[in-house]
Amino acid sequence: YPTWKRTLARRAREDQMKRFCRAQAIQRRLEEIEVTFRELEQQGTKLEKLLRDENESLADQQTQWTNQLLYLVQKKNNLMTEESDLMIAVQELKLEEQQCQLDQKLRSYMNIEETLKTPEDRKAEQETLKQLVEVVNKRNVLIQMQEEKRLSEL
Repeated sequence: YPTWKRTLARRAREDQMKRFCRAQAIQRRLEEIEVTFRELEQQGTKLEKLLRDENESLADQQTQWTNQLLYLVQKKNNLMTEESDLMIAVQELKLEEQQCQLDQKLRSYMNIEETLKTPEDRKAEQETLKQLVEVVNKRNVLIQMQEEKRLSEL
């Protein structure tokens, strides 16, 4: 088993572990966002009730409650944006994993000497290459979406 094959296998395992750790971190953050959403909803509901029920309250108090409500809405919008970014990151991780698997599969076909390949091997190699190109194109679209979103936010 040549050294370069072991090195490739080790790097593939390391990359897979990095993707797994990133996926776990994203999942944790999505769960945190969900909890924060619920808390913001509860706080918003309380503030709306205060604003509706307390018609005789001082104007300063109502202004303060309104400002708090607007702050909660802004915070919720920021969380929704972050959640959207994380969902794109999840899709990107899935495509990255697919690309890695297809790349390994393609390498295995390419390592077979051309004279030893069967017609089925050649067909499978072409199909794998086609799938790999599709995955790369999908990742490119995601990256373009992220870049457009970033530019629009600026």
